[in-house]
Amino acid sequence: MSNPIYLALDVPQLEPAKALVEKVKAHIGGVKLGLEFFCAHGAHGVHEIAHCGLPIFLDLKFHDIPNTVAAAMQAIHVYEPAIVTVHASGGRAMMEDAKAAAAAGTKVVAVTMLTSLDANDLTATGVYGSAETQVMRLAELAHAAGLDGIVCSGQEVGMVRKAWKDGFFVVPGLRPAGNGTGDQKRVVTPRAARDNGASVLVIGRPISRAEDPAAAARAIEATL
Repeated sequence: MSNPIYLALDVPQLEPAKALVEKVKAHIGGVKLGLEFFCAHGAHGVHEIAHCGLPIFLDLKFHDIPNTVAAAMQAIHVYEPAIVTVHASGGRAMMEDAKAAAAAGTKVVAVTMLTSLDANDLTATGVYGSAETQVMRLAELAHAAGLDGIVCSGQEVGMVRKAWKDGFFVVPGLRPAGNGTGDQKRVVTPRAARDNGASVLVIGRPISRAEDPAAAARAIEATL
């Protein structure tokens, strides 16, 4: 992948979203569309962004019984996504069915632990141990299920890369040096994540909310 930066397009209105992609597309490698965008704009919105000519990452985080997730995966074939997410905590059977139902050429990656969580949050939900332990546990499960890779923070990607050498690793929650962390807890810089083995760098607010989004995207690209 020549440019690993995927813009997290969490913009509520469609026309400004399209305009933003047009401004920065020379400095990114793809566009991530999450729940906010998909719920607001649906199929029409996905197709409109796809017209910009960049790969689409549908970050829908499927998590349900295996049959339902497989049906949902088949339903999104029409979008021709480059990447789709499921939750690793849905279990091996769910992940196996998701991968089997995915379109050819679509990478299915499992979300391990959201970057807005830390070890205290895990404990509150009944999961004991460090973030690293939980991420590795779920990465091993995703690997066994035949998925292409996982989503994890930049703090764990190096560890997982050593164990899963040919995996595809998506790292969100990135903040360039000097940027605030916002609602993220386990953050690193884009360069650190890339150096540690990230395949895709998901970056949202540092680009989308910058005074000059194109300049911000170009500056991040220059650090890689």
